[in-house]
Amino acid sequence: MQKLLPHVFLLALAGGLSFTANAQTEPVKFGKLDPQDMDAKNFVADSAAEAVVLCDYGQSRFNVSNGEFKIVFERVTRIKILKKSAYDRATVEVPLYHKGTNEEKLSGLRGFTYNMVNGQLVKEKLASENTFREEKSANVTVRKFTLPNVRVGSVIEYAYTVNSDFLFNFQDWQFQESIPVRWSEYRASIPEYFDYKMLMQGYEPLAISEHPTGQTQYTINTSGSFDDYGNRQSASSQTVSANVTNHRWVMKNVPAFRNEPYMTTSRDFVARIDFELAGTKWPNQGYHSVANSWNKINEELLTEESFGNQAKHASFLKEEIAALKAKHAGNPAALTAAVRHLVHHSVKYNDQDRLYATTTTRRAYDQHNGSAADVNLLLIGALRDAGLTAHPVILSTRDHGRVNTMFPLLSNFNYVIAHVALPDNKEMLVDATEEAMPCGNLPGRCLNGVGRLLLPDATQSRWVDLTPSTRFVDYRKVQLQLDEKGGYTGQVHQEYGGYLGAHHRSRLVKLGEKKFMEELAKGHEGWDIPKYAFKEKETYTAPLALDYELTSTGNEQAADMLYINPMRHFGDSKNPFLHEDRRFPVDFGALMDETNLVTLTLPAGYAVEEMPKPLVVDLPDNGGRFMYSISPSENSLQIMTRMNLRKTVYSAEEYAALRDFYSRLLAKQAEQIVLKKKS
Repeated sequence: MQKLLPHVFLLALAGGLSFTANAQTEPVKFGKLDPQDMDAKNFVADSAAEAVVLCDYGQSRFNVSNGEFKIVFERVTRIKILKKSAYDRATVEVPLYHKGTNEEKLSGLRGFTYNMVNGQLVKEKLASENTFREEKSANVTVRKFTLPNVRVGSVIEYAYTVNSDFLFNFQDWQFQESIPVRWSEYRASIPEYFDYKMLMQGYEPLAISEHPTGQTQYTINTSGSFDDYGNRQSASSQTVSANVTNHRWVMKNVPAFRNEPYMTTSRDFVARIDFELAGTKWPNQGYHSVANSWNKINEELLTEESFGNQAKHASFLKEEIAALKAKHAGNPAALTAAVRHLVHHSVKYNDQDRLYATTTTRRAYDQHNGSAADVNLLLIGALRDAGLTAHPVILSTRDHGRVNTMFPLLSNFNYVIAHVALPDNKEMLVDATEEAMPCGNLPGRCLNGVGRLLLPDATQSRWVDLTPSTRFVDYRKVQLQLDEKGGYTGQVHQEYGGYLGAHHRSRLVKLGEKKFMEELAKGHEGWDIPKYAFKEKETYTAPLALDYELTSTGNEQAADMLYINPMRHFGDSKNPFLHEDRRFPVDFGALMDETNLVTLTLPAGYAVEEMPKPLVVDLPDNGGRFMYSISPSENSLQIMTRMNLRKTVYSAEEYAALRDFYSRLLAKQAEQIVLKKKS
């Protein structure tokens, strides 16, 4: 297999001829529909898709207003609707950043829906009453609009402009979507005064990548500064001629991004380009770096009112913490677990993942409800008040995206947990949002590479590995008695350990025991479970145990030959890796371990005629193993299967071997045992 290039790389900028981006022909004209876009015959190749992006065209440039640079972003998007499931694509959200009295402004919003009615093209306009405003977060407002009368076969298009004072918030661009994209083009005209780092990711090739330069005149304000001799220069306004690089990136016939099992967010892998302002260089001035550094991020967060200040103390829990300190004196690990338990039961996690507190920790405590940041910043303060050495670790959850440690971007983080230093150079990562997770184990959504430990001395801050030592553990011991009709009666002892235990404890709380068992039986045709009992439901350091009896009816009459396959009830039934290729890693989050011990008592008068052969399958580089063994005795069979995966992440190059591993595992577990009645 050809080795794939890393999916993130810096763009190399090339010089070229002197002409502006505006001189290029635009790929789409708003309001001028190509009649072929209404012909269903032109979309036969896309019939599996719910919709197709016909063209997505964006352009960012700089204007000067009142002597200050502004960013102007314009966009035109046209989409063909092929299925009802795509109707929600007619609702579009435009995020607008705001801080203080400044805010990005949306203008020039317009849209059309095109339909064929009785052989005639009907064009319906976006109505102003179909636009809405929604506060997404403390600094982001969303303008939302819905295009009218969308049906299968419609073409929708919309256009808008965003004007921004925030030079650091240069518009990013995504070329790839969950539906096919026939043409995606982004242009960016950037004067020499702005140094943007450009990060391109994904696996799709650029059809066009052009970077010619030209010149543009701007009238700008210059702030007062000092010359080379230390003399003060007054602020002034001047007209300058600046070199401008006119970037143009195009992708065409981009396949739909396909979500796969065991992956982080698609945002980590889709074809896209992101911008970060690294510095500025004004006329007659030196280079001024504005890029963040990890030290700056560290200092900013620790002094931020809604972050560092909320994690300093939890004085309102003074009495409770004092009691815990007395109870667990000399045992820091037990004290950590006790404080975590106190915080968890004081503030219920509201399923919102945040980096900054949404309120004060005292108010969250009084309301008994808060975001992950509200919970875990309170946790850090409480741990400190208990005399423990606790500091925040910031991270990005799996659905938020991977952190690139090469680029200090605060926007890459959306979560905070506690780091506790224990004796003998041991450490513990602690989260108080989920009760079913034992202390020292992070929720599954947090298992995403690395986090950044923030310390009072920023130079000592460092990365911490989020890979857990805890595994997904599935253990099953089964005793089955087979009758002459091929039916079963038996007992099953099931243990869900580690991350699997936390998962099923949460399901048990949500569903209740009866519904939990109904869903278990639903996956096994003919099963009846007359009796069951759960154990260790609230002992989170132990596996969740389940004992149940089962019956499964067989044929109407006894048979001379019985064809049975007991393992089909106690393992995976389908390969999670359906596709032959995969261009990004398989990320399980934690190691996996699954064991089945099955004893099958044969009906009187029957003997084994055929049975599967033992099998051992190993993944390359000690990446995992599957074992299958079967041992007959006078009137029974013992079957053992064991599957363990020894890596949490498998690269795209390892995917074929992993897929084959699962295929061979499932094929072996599907093999039948043949019993014959003795004559």
